[in-house]
Order: sequence, then C-alpha cells, then structure tokens
Amino acid sequence: MAEAHQAVGFQFTVRPDGVDFKLSQEVIKNIYLSGVTAWKKKAIQFKNGVLAGVYPASPSSWLIVVIAMMSSLYLHIDLSLGMMDAIKENLPYRDCMSVQTRAVLSAILFATGLWLFLIYLLRYTLKALLSYHGWIFESHGKMSTSTKVWLCLVKMFSGRRPLLYSFQASLPRLPVPSVDDTIHRYLESVRPLLDNEQYNKMELLASDFKENKAAQLQRCLILKSWWATNYVSDWWEEYIYLRGRSPIMVNSNFYIMDLLYVTPTHRQAARAGNVVHAMLQYRRKLERGELAPLRALGTVPMCSTQMERMFNTTRIPGIETDFVQHLTDRKHLVVFHKGRFFQVWLYTGGRHLLPSELETQFQRILNDTSEPQPGELKLAALTAGYRVPWAQARIKYFSQGINKVSLDAIESAAFFLTLDDEPQGYDPAKTNSLDSYAKSLLHGKCYDRWFDKSFTLISYPNGKMGVNVEHSWADAPIVGHMWEYILATDCFHLGYTEEGHCKGDVNKNLPHPTRLQWQIPNECQNVIETSYLSAKQIADDVDFHGYLFAEFGKGLIKKCRTSPDAFIQLALQLAQFRDQRVFCLTYESSMTRMFRDGRTETVRSCTSEAVAFVRAMEDAGATNAQRLALFRKAAEKHQNMYRLAMTGSGIDRHLFCLYIVSKYLGVDSPFLTKVLSEPWKLSTSQTPQQQLNLVDINKFPKYVCGGGGFGPVADDGYGVSYIIVGENLITFHISSKFSSPDTDSYRFGQHIQKAMLDIQALFKSENDKTAQNAKYVHLENGKKHI
Repeated sequence: MAEAHQAVGFQFTVRPDGVDFKLSQEVIKNIYLSGVTAWKKKAIQFKNGVLAGVYPASPSSWLIVVIAMMSSLYLHIDLSLGMMDAIKENLPYRDCMSVQTRAVLSAILFATGLWLFLIYLLRYTLKALLSYHGWIFESHGKMSTSTKVWLCLVKMFSGRRPLLYSFQASLPRLPVPSVDDTIHRYLESVRPLLDNEQYNKMELLASDFKENKAAQLQRCLILKSWWATNYVSDWWEEYIYLRGRSPIMVNSNFYIMDLLYVTPTHRQAARAGNVVHAMLQYRRKLERGELAPLRALGTVPMCSTQMERMFNTTRIPGIETDFVQHLTDRKHLVVFHKGRFFQVWLYTGGRHLLPSELETQFQRILNDTSEPQPGELKLAALTAGYRVPWAQARIKYFSQGINKVSLDAIESAAFFLTLDDEPQGYDPAKTNSLDSYAKSLLHGKCYDRWFDKSFTLISYPNGKMGVNVEHSWADAPIVGHMWEYILATDCFHLGYTEEGHCKGDVNKNLPHPTRLQWQIPNECQNVIETSYLSAKQIADDVDFHGYLFAEFGKGLIKKCRTSPDAFIQLALQLAQFRDQRVFCLTYESSMTRMFRDGRTETVRSCTSEAVAFVRAMEDAGATNAQRLALFRKAAEKHQNMYRLAMTGSGIDRHLFCLYIVSKYLGVDSPFLTKVLSEPWKLSTSQTPQQQLNLVDINKFPKYVCGGGGFGPVADDGYGVSYIIVGENLITFHISSKFSSPDTDSYRFGQHIQKAMLDIQALFKSENDKTAQNAKYVHLENGKKHI
C-alpha cells in the first residue's frame, strides 16, 4: 500500500477547531520538479522556435546590425539614407524624449526593420535556389559546373547548425504541372497496357477533357496552389485516407521490423524498457526541434512537417470521415497485455522514467494475473473493423462515464504498446519465420493492436520488437527515421547488463500501472465481435511471403552503372509478366518532400521501354547484347520518371486534384473518372535505410533492420516492399490474397529472385565478353611486338 499513500498529495481532517492538513513531502517535491521541467521545456521550445523563425539568420545578427546603425550615428554617416531621421520625427511621444534618446530609438527600429528585411531576402533567395532541380537529372557521379556553383550557393545561404524546422519557410511550393504535360505523360504510361482500340478511346477522352473542361479545373487548382502551402497534401490525407470507410488494418496501416540478426536481450520487459526510453528521448528532441533536418546530397533540405504528429496522435473515427487528433505534452502510455489495458506514467519527479524503471513497470504488467473485464479482451477490434460501426459505437457507448475516461486515456497516450505473448522474429532455421513475423506486425490477432494510434509498438516474449503504423498522418520514411534512432540508441548507447536487464538501479517505489476500467454492455460486445469477425476475415486472407535476397546487393548493381531502384523495378516487371503473362499498371511510391508539406507521388513503372525489355528477356531469339541495351534504355526511362515525380512533374497527384476540383464544381469528366478507377495490380515501395547513419553497417553488418511492408492494394494483385540493406542484401516483403486464384506470394517471390539473377547474368555476360576481348587485344599486341 506504500504506492497508494504516495499517490495522495495531501490529507485533511475536519476538527472542531478547524481543518488539519497533512502534506506529503515527496509528492510536493515531485510537483515542484514537474513544474520546473515544464517551464524549462517551454523555455527551450521558445528559444528553438525563435532560432528556427529567424533562420538562416541568428538572433545575435540583430545585435550586429543594431551596433552598426548606432555606430553610424557617432560617425555622422547616414547608412539609412534619411530613413532614421524620418522615423525620429514620427515617433510617438517624441516631445517627452531627449534628442539622443530619439536618435538611439530610431536607429534600433531601423536596424530591426533592416534585419527582418535581410532575413526575408536570405529566405527567398534560398527558396529560389531550392526551386532549381537540374541537379537531380544529371548522371550519377557527373556534376556540371552550374550544379557545383548552385550547391555552393545553397550551402552559403543555408547557415550553420540548422534545427529540424529551420528550412520550412524556405522550401518552395509544389508546382502545378501543365495539363498538356500531364495528359501526354499519362497517355504514354498506359500505351503498353492497352490495345489500339482501347488506346484510341482513351486518347479521345483525354482530348475532350483537355479541350472542354481542363482549363476551368486547372485555374482553380492554380489558385489553390497560391493560397495553400501544398495543393495536394490536405486533399490526399482527407480523401485517400480519412474518408475511407473500409478497415484500415491491412488496407492502410503498414509495419516495420526489428533488427534481423541481433536481439540485444531476450527479456521482454527489459527490451521494451530500453526502446520506450529511447522513444521518449527522440520525442523530446522532436518537440524541441533539435533533430537535424534530413538533407539530400547533405545540402538540399527535406520537409519535416509530417514529423510533428508522430507522438500523441490518434485517428478518431467518424460517420462520414475520420479526423486526426494531435495533442501536446502527453505523459502516459497505454499498454495492452492478454486482453487487459494498463496506463503507465512516463515521468517521475519532472524527468522521464529510466529504462530500469520502465522495465519494472512492464514486468509488473507481465506478472499481473487478473482476467479481462467483460468485453475488454477484443475491444481493440473496433479499430480493426469497418469505420462506421466503430464511429457509431464510440458515440453510443464511449462518450460518457468510465468508458470515456478509459478511451480518452488510450487516445491521448503518447503511443500504444502491446506486450505480445507469442514469440516472433526472423529465424534462419524456420522456413516461414519472416512470414509469421510480418503477419503478426501487420494485423496480429486483430484485437491486440490499437490500429488508430499513430503507431503501436509491439514487444514479443523473445525480445523482438516491431511497429504497426497508421498511415494517414505520415509516410514510411518518417517512421523509419525514428526507428533507426531507436534501434541505434537501444543497442549502442543504453545497452543491457550481463543478465539482460536494463542498466540502472531498480526503483520499486513507483506507483503500479493502473488498469483501465470498462463497463461494456452486451449490445456493444456484439458490435465488437462483428468488427473482430470482419477484421479476422481480412487478416486470414493475407498471403504473405518475405525473403532475404543475399546473392548480391546495391554494391554489385552500382558496379553495373545502373540505378539499384531501376534494377529492382525492372526485375519486378519481369517477375510480374512471368507470373501473370500480362503487364499491369504498376505503382511505385516516390517522395515530394523537397517541397513544403510534400508527401508522395506515383511513378508508373510499367513503361513501353520496360515492356520491350521484358519481351526480349522472354524471346529465345534475342541476344544478351540486345537485352542489355533494352535494359539500359528502360532503366534510364524509369530514372527519368522517378526524377520527374520527385520534382513535382508527376502524373497521378495532379489528375487526382483535378478530379477533386471537378467534384466540388459538379463537372462530370469521363476521362478523370476512368483514370481514378484504374486498379493498381502491382503496388511497390522502397523503404529507405540509413537516413541517420548512426550505425556503420560495414563495421556492424549484423545490425541491420528487416524493413517493413504493407497489405495488397488490389484483390487480385501484389503489394511489394523492398529494402536495399547495405551493399549486399535486399529484403522483399510480398503480400497478396489467398482468395485470389491468380496470385501466390511465394511463387511471385521465386519469380523475383530468378528475375534478379537473370538480369545480373546479362551484366556478367557483358563483363566476360569485355574481359575476353581485352585478353585478345593483349595477345594481338604481344604478337605484333614479337
């Protein structure tokens, strides 16, 4: 009962002579320290906000400008060209001031105005420089003189030691492509997928749209691009994610795996303690804006907006549309274990709980033998099922009383943690270990992850971890950035004792985790069961196959003087054709974070050049030299498409926004309707690695992450996520549906593996031929010499 006594800040007794107060010194001390920490945090946030607000200048530069203006007064040099005199004559209450006071005040005001002008001048100069994207279209390893000059100017205007949000105001806006360019690229992308009759019909639809309706829609879109910071992102979040009424489990959420080969400790509570503590450290840096912004080429900044909602965020269900609730300064965590929900406070005495203290709290939950309350076991299935029943149940059963209090605790938590009871992870000795691990992260039991939270951290009994991520608030690279920091901090900074426990003293006086209380009526339990059954049907239909391609990796591909991404995408096209005997519309995600509030754009990987290469690979009469020439042409085309997408000249986001405008204006467009209804039977994505470079994977090759994946987008298609890990490994995460007779994830994985090896064989054949020719020339030269 010691914890209960410490939880009470004061006690009082009413007596005839008054009220007798008894204060707890320990609690008062904790309250004081919490207050000091809160004010310190606000001060740091204010300081960093000022630093980011005046970037690329600094507050000290204001003092320099003021001193320069003040010096001009004493040197009788008017650097303001008469403006300081004008300010001096128009100061309010100037009759109450001495001449010297007015002169000093006018100099300070002019200096401040000049300083602000220079800040905006630097900022807009940097924005103009960042609007140049010619560098991205240059061949790898070959940089033009103009690009070198541009890079020097960007570095010069970027300032020193930028904070996370320092570049936000300097990022250019996403440009609106011309309708002619977008339609031309669209027709080019569908040409290899349509026969002549179908293509002619599509051309007529496109021509009719361009001549009659496009101009009005384009004008509205350009107007929005002037007004909003990004003409795509808000509509993309709302209409692609939040307005969807189908389950987000599998269909929207994605997952990220733990380290493949290393498990720092096999103690579940200890591993969770270190990882949660590392997350709190990351959150503190994030809230203070102290993380370094991600920069391409080490110079070109990327937008950091998506990172703002990483913690303290929940997707709230609605009848017609959901919304994303983001809170600040959340100090607790909700933990799920064997059907029970626990609330764990993350602070004590104004500081984060230490890893050893978190381990103690999680071990207490693991040791708890209490049973779930009626309806509690599968409660989280509401977040896995259809959105409308969940929204209705939330209004009817969770809007008051203890149910509301408990639901608020979950939705306002920093994030959600599941202490799973079944071990998972990659095991080379087990054939399907990666498949089971992925399915556990993607959907689990359908009721042991809170799929609405920004992310659910999952801890397994064998010490493995993973993350399930809600997709509306951010894309995979954002969570990947956090996850890299967590794994590096866990393994190389926090560490464990020889027994596998967290380092540090054990504090047994912490208040125990508290059970969340529920009163769930039978009617609500029926809704929960219905959601669970619908979610389970989706989960059981996921056919997943994951495998590690270790025959070669990025290192060998780059020696072939081609892009690793283009290499893999062409291998996927070859595998797709061998699997289905037809080509299909292919989605590859690229990022547009070089622009303010940028998210993603689509690269349509199935090009005419890719089709020609695949047909040559399947043509027994084609020579390797012909196939290799077609491969290089297709790879160059893919790279160009990817670059266009990254620089705001993609196809699909523009057409998507034109479609949204048409719906607002009540304009019917058969062309846009046709475009937006086309199925993506092959959906692909590359998850970036080594964004932070905190771990040298050449020195520590075993400390590599398995990457992540997502569910199939089409009922009769594949979802493929691939991760280029270091120089010698590529991981593939392949998903499809058992209910489709045309797909098989394992079979498709075999096709990918063979396609990768077949393409590599083309280069090997070329290299062998080159070496043989060189040897022949050497011999001929030797004969001539003799």
